[in-house]
Amino acid sequence: MFKILTLNNISVKGLDRLPRDKYEVASEIQHPDAILLRSFKMHEMAIPTGLKAVGRAGAGVNNIPVDKLSGLGIPVFNAPGANANAVKELVLAGLLLASRNICQAWAFARQLEGGDEEISKAVESGKKQFGGFELPGRVLGVVGLGAIGRSVANAAAMLGMKVIGFDPGITVEGAWKLSSNVEQAKSIDDLLTKVDYVTFHVPLVENTRHMINAERLALMKKNVVILNFSRAGIVDDQAVLEAIDAGQIHAYVCDFPSNLLQNHSRVIALPHLGASTVEAEDNCAIMVADQVRDYLENGNIVNSVNFPSVVMARTEGCRIGIVNSNVPNMVGQISTAMANAELNIVDMLNKSKNDLAYTLIDVNQPVPNAVVKQIADIKGVLAVHSCDAMLA
Repeated sequence: MFKILTLNNISVKGLDRLPRDKYEVASEIQHPDAILLRSFKMHEMAIPTGLKAVGRAGAGVNNIPVDKLSGLGIPVFNAPGANANAVKELVLAGLLLASRNICQAWAFARQLEGGDEEISKAVESGKKQFGGFELPGRVLGVVGLGAIGRSVANAAAMLGMKVIGFDPGITVEGAWKLSSNVEQAKSIDDLLTKVDYVTFHVPLVENTRHMINAERLALMKKNVVILNFSRAGIVDDQAVLEAIDAGQIHAYVCDFPSNLLQNHSRVIALPHLGASTVEAEDNCAIMVADQVRDYLENGNIVNSVNFPSVVMARTEGCRIGIVNSNVPNMVGQISTAMANAELNIVDMLNKSKNDLAYTLIDVNQPVPNAVVKQIADIKGVLAVHSCDAMLA
């Protein structure tokens, strides 16, 4: 039986994908085969011996020590796109909140005092300060065209906005899912010079930290609205506040409150609501539970941030997965160990991603423990996963 440790509350609909005759699931469990989590910070956590997989019920993995787990031969799965609609809707709400000065207007209305006639007069005299602008014909820049960025771009185009996108890593498959009305920017700087709004949908890595800074703010047109529902750190908050105070930027809408941001009249800082819908939490949990289960039972890898995608149909044989450093002659050494044990390889698939390689092998009979140990002892092998041992 597989043991699954949950470090956060995971949607019941996701956990129900793990049948209880094969899986023990608990928030306190010894020697787990896999960990499921949402926002729990694993960086200071001791990695349990025997851990085989980690699944993040969400897209970002900044709270997970991915490099450390890679060195141990442990794949990290996430759920890209499962929360795309939830984040898209919040971005659209952010566009409208900023364009129509809704938060400021609401705050004004809530503090009105006196009788209804007095309030009515105050409304008529005060509403002019909250005049806004409409979205059709305005230019939205979308930085990052993954599942969320594409959803935002397509929805904005349907609202009549002109959309410009930038993503140097976009795939052909991703490009096919974009509206034909979305234009391609040559660079992020090229995009920033043209937009009335800009929204970010990229992970927080060294190359994306402070992607919006004082230098890039200076490139932008006056009264631009900046939206960040990606990660804190993508935008240099101090630089944006200074640009707002200087009259350069109209508003900043983000999902990451701080002492710096919370009292500024032209900042809308929401409490990290991007994926906070019942539907998104269910979708993320279902996706990641299915992926972790498929890895534990079949060795298949889908949506791993650190491993290559490897999916091989099951044969009648027994299956073993080997994680190793991406160096020459690994497959040869593994095949030799099996041949010496008179194991016949029925099917095999080998793929690599950066410094890691993964080999999935079906053989004609169960792999003896001695052969598993022999393969594990090969220099460069990080982990050996028998996909049938726990199901026997």
